[in-house]
Amino acid sequence: MTDAVKVTEEDVYEALEEVIDPELGLDFVSLGLVYDVEIENEREVYVTFTLTTPACPIGPQVSEQMKEFVGDIDGVDAVYPKMIFDPPWSPEMMTEDAKFALGF
Repeated sequence: MTDAVKVTEEDVYEALEEVIDPELGLDFVSLGLVYDVEIENEREVYVTFTLTTPACPIGPQVSEQMKEFVGDIDGVDAVYPKMIFDPPWSPEMMTEDAKFALGF
């Protein structure tokens, strides 16, 4: 067994599925709120995400959850969540399951 555990985007997306939008009750990945995941130096994870609306007050809470859940992955040293609002989120970005669950 080696010391270096290779962190994959798949690992990160899996961890991000633990981040739940409290209003909609679905995870950020299914909702299409995670725009990008980048892994630098094999140990630093950058997560670009948005919220359903810029007025949504859960940004800081979501950032903390992302740091916690992604930070729990073996081999991750640091997590850098970045909230953006361009492009704006729309219901079309959700998975089919999420659309069905929310009645779209």
